[in-house]
Amino acid sequence: MKHSRIVLNVLAVLGLMLFPAICMAEKTERLSELPPLISRDILFGNPQKKSPQISPDGTQLAYLAPSGKGVMNVWVRTLDNGKEIMVTRDAHRGIRTYFWAYSGVDILYLQDNAGDENFHLYSASLKTSAVRDLTPFQGVRAVNIIPGKKEILVGMNLRNPQLFDMYRIDLDTGAVKLDTENPGDVIYLTGEEWLADGNLVIRAARALNLENGEKILRVRDGPDQPWRVLLTWGWDSDIFDGFAIGFTDNGRSLYVLSSTGFDTPQILKIDAVSGRVLETSASNKRCNPLPGDTLVQPQTGQLQAVIFEYLLPEWKILDSSLGIDFSRLQKIAGGHFRIDSRDRSDSRWLVSFMRDDGPVSTYLYDRKTGRAQFLFDDRPELARYKLARMKPVLITARDGLKLPSYLTLPAGGSMKKLPLVLYVHGGPTARDSWTYEPLVQLLANRGCAVLQVNFRGSVGFGKTFQKAGDGQAGVGSMQHDLTDAVRWAIHQGIADPQRVAIIGYSYGGYATLAGLAFTPELYACGIDGVGPSNLKTMLESIPPYYGPLKKIFLKIFGDAENDEAYNHRVSPLFHVDRIRAPLLVAQGANDPRCNIRESDQIVQALRDKKLPVTYVVYTDEGHGFKRPENELDFYGRIEEFLGKHLNIRFEPYREIPGSSGELR
Repeated sequence: MKHSRIVLNVLAVLGLMLFPAICMAEKTERLSELPPLISRDILFGNPQKKSPQISPDGTQLAYLAPSGKGVMNVWVRTLDNGKEIMVTRDAHRGIRTYFWAYSGVDILYLQDNAGDENFHLYSASLKTSAVRDLTPFQGVRAVNIIPGKKEILVGMNLRNPQLFDMYRIDLDTGAVKLDTENPGDVIYLTGEEWLADGNLVIRAARALNLENGEKILRVRDGPDQPWRVLLTWGWDSDIFDGFAIGFTDNGRSLYVLSSTGFDTPQILKIDAVSGRVLETSASNKRCNPLPGDTLVQPQTGQLQAVIFEYLLPEWKILDSSLGIDFSRLQKIAGGHFRIDSRDRSDSRWLVSFMRDDGPVSTYLYDRKTGRAQFLFDDRPELARYKLARMKPVLITARDGLKLPSYLTLPAGGSMKKLPLVLYVHGGPTARDSWTYEPLVQLLANRGCAVLQVNFRGSVGFGKTFQKAGDGQAGVGSMQHDLTDAVRWAIHQGIADPQRVAIIGYSYGGYATLAGLAFTPELYACGIDGVGPSNLKTMLESIPPYYGPLKKIFLKIFGDAENDEAYNHRVSPLFHVDRIRAPLLVAQGANDPRCNIRESDQIVQALRDKKLPVTYVVYTDEGHGFKRPENELDFYGRIEEFLGKHLNIRFEPYREIPGSSGELR
């Protein structure tokens, strides 16, 4: 999950050489071998600034920063005089997703209610300070947002809770009208299933045949023209096959992900009328780009560069005109850079440099002069600490499959017989990447090795790797990969076999419960965040817009809904008698994806067996914890829990004012 940050610890800001109290169980490592303890406030508090975007005319900079009350809001700074104003007024949850309107005088942003994920689209005026809810419909979610000059296209499940139609909203008047009705098979997966051309006309959609699992790219020539099927992909294709990246400016061609004839999806440029492949724009035999890893020229729609990440992220330049820019940028700062945003003339870029062991640094890059002006670090206080490095490793599973993974060892100190935390990603159709991760840094700073594994079923490594996870949850190969990775770390002498923890959120929470239930000898403790304990009841309670995807869920997880014996075999709830390690369970009360019943029932079952479990519920959160007060509270509980059960140093838990966490 992504982490918010709160206001800096006062002592840290003053630079005083004081650190939080350290609680120790009987230790095997010497304190002098490890760097000073980093306060949780530093790691999990609000950043000073983050998520920058340049205005369309290139004169203003927007970014997220805390208000005077420590709530993340959108701020705007005029670049020539440095004047800053806060343009949104969120007082509780904090804003995480925003963008400029084409006019440059409005900021558009998304916000839900206490984690219910029914996001509304709001506009905030820089001129009048007025804030308007552009999608003011109860129980409705806004997705697939496509900005235009005076209007904006927004997907909403207003007509049918299971399906998202596209609506056209006038940004001046707020008038909402149905633009394109969903025929019933444009199914929500990423929230970017509909695609408009340069004239803000919906021209393409990615659909799904729920009977045979076929993926369909459907197009039309204009708003009043009939839809037609352009390309199709079978059930066993990659999960991202058929997703269109964008039209070229003339609307005659578009870029699409396709694995036809290959294991890893390629980016193809295809004719929008015939579907004929015009060129293979980008490909990689080991991995495929994920949505959002492409750079497209804002005026022409030309695909210019792509990020491929097998173990480390790498740019592939497709447009030679960017060669000199990328060459300059590579010399500015260390780490991997991304182009955050570009002005309308494409002359000024905001570029962020990301490292695994330090803050994200943002620069304003002028393409004409080649100069880059440093703007800010998102968490500048991190530069005062020695952080751990994330090392890419390939781990061989028991059947020979290579698992792209990441191992983080403490900065300084012994590198052998360390307490190990297996940190499992969610999804499972997601992946771990090389990046700065605050929880990983917390654990490494406390003396733990941290292992993150892209087990089979993870995305981005080709369809064979992804499909190898189908039906392999719990007691199958997807869980075996995690077990094999832990045993690898033990065999390498990295991990102390008596001090191994497993933690994760969402699917990672399920994997935690499965690890404790099905390989109880392996783990000293576990932490489950918003994870399902009974796959059948989880599938019965998913939001309506996920309903049409149930067949895909059953393909990935196995038919836990209709096969009672299978569900009993793979659901940890029915195997609590095998769990012997202490467990910490955390849940958002309003979680729409993994209903609170999933945590309630496993906790009750464990307590009925007199087994050790700690249960904390955050009453104003959903699927994951977004408010910084709740994050600080939960990570304090994580740290103290692991400190006691892995025998490591830790900063004691303290109550956080404003947190909604309740021990139950």
